[in-house]
Amino acid sequence: MFEALSSKLNGVFDKLRRRGALTDADVQEALREVRVALLEADVALPVVKDITTKVRDRAVGQEVLRSVSPAQQVIKIVNDCLVEALGGGEGDTGARGLDLNAPSPVPILMVGLQGSGKTTTSGKIALRLKNRDKKKVLLASLDVHRPAAQLQLETLAKQVGVASLPIIAGQTPLQIAERAMDLGRRELFDVVILDTAGRLAIDVVLMAEVAAVKAATHPHETLLVVDAMTGQDAVNTARAFQDTVGVTGIVMTRIDGDARGGAALSMRAVTGAPIKLLGAGEKLDALEDFHPDRIASRILGMGDIVSLVERAAETIDQADAEKMAARMQKGQFTLEDYASQLKQIGKMGSLSGILGMLPGVGKIKQQLEGANLDTTILKRQAAIIGSMTVKERRVPDLIKASRKRRIAAGSGATVQEVNRLLKQFDEMSAMMKRMSKLGQKGMMRGGLAALMPQGKQGPGGRRPY
Repeated sequence: MFEALSSKLNGVFDKLRRRGALTDADVQEALREVRVALLEADVALPVVKDITTKVRDRAVGQEVLRSVSPAQQVIKIVNDCLVEALGGGEGDTGARGLDLNAPSPVPILMVGLQGSGKTTTSGKIALRLKNRDKKKVLLASLDVHRPAAQLQLETLAKQVGVASLPIIAGQTPLQIAERAMDLGRRELFDVVILDTAGRLAIDVVLMAEVAAVKAATHPHETLLVVDAMTGQDAVNTARAFQDTVGVTGIVMTRIDGDARGGAALSMRAVTGAPIKLLGAGEKLDALEDFHPDRIASRILGMGDIVSLVERAAETIDQADAEKMAARMQKGQFTLEDYASQLKQIGKMGSLSGILGMLPGVGKIKQQLEGANLDTTILKRQAAIIGSMTVKERRVPDLIKASRKRRIAAGSGATVQEVNRLLKQFDEMSAMMKRMSKLGQKGMMRGGLAALMPQGKQGPGGRRPY
């Protein structure tokens, strides 16, 4: 979502790094470019003014000009100002995640416009609360206007393995909400998620309906779901709901789309309500807590290693990972292990999303955009390995010309793609064997250079360090 903004800001910072010592004029010129980048990213004008004023106040002065690394100091100041704009910083933690600190059943009211992803987000939150927080969740659809809306939520509830309120035709949203809370109390549910109806635009009827449900159920969390792809319209929607109904937090959906990112930067400053969750894909587990500091790091191209590690911990099977690690230490690595790794990466989400969490890969991502990594590498390579026999996967040396043709035909790939996969696997296997021979002490002594093939040496016959 922040790729365009990240690219432009990193262009500004590259210029600063090349200059070494900075003058006031250098900082002012950089600030002008930062202002333009923020405006082009669809950040609200008052927010742009606030960010650039704060950066100027902190950057123009002795603190930066006397710094050992002035450009890095400016980048740190911009980072701090972005964190504050996103709802973090000193004295304000940004209220990350959902607040369930209330007597059971805790009512969560989902509000927003039609098409924002509200119903799907309700299912995602239910799955998250069930799996991560071990809560007993009840889903209830209050949407009596959109055809099959209640059936859609009932289907989602079955998919994520939680209960849904039985549908009774002819009831009003208020009656459905009261029945949901009554069932929640009687059957000892921890959380009741109330999914209200949306409209194509904000109107008096919609707001009156939401206000009536809120007054009757006293939700502990009122979450506004907005589509990041709608840019400033998302900010205007949030402002209207906050002013009329009052929300405790915002969930931004479709942040993995081609949005300019300004809505996220504007939301907290314009509405006063924190962004609590981010929907980053269509899968029901594609929901993450909003961390202002981590998002600021992503915008500035510094990656988000903490979120990447957390996602890996949630998706990777620990027992399988330990078995594979033990095999790798012995230099044993088969195509079955390689296929298992591809599967684990697939569970973590899109490759572009994973790359976005790694520091300093912004430019590489731009170069790889046309490669359509998610479909052409992971799925294709998994299909190729799946077309092999068990013996071929365990002893790849058996795979000669006729077998390659059969594997290519069976997987819908070309012989060249099969060759490419086998070459990558050979390189990985060779590295695993070198690691097993070196051992831990050898690795510590030689560093990465110890893993380099003997022929690949740096200038002057030395291995590159």
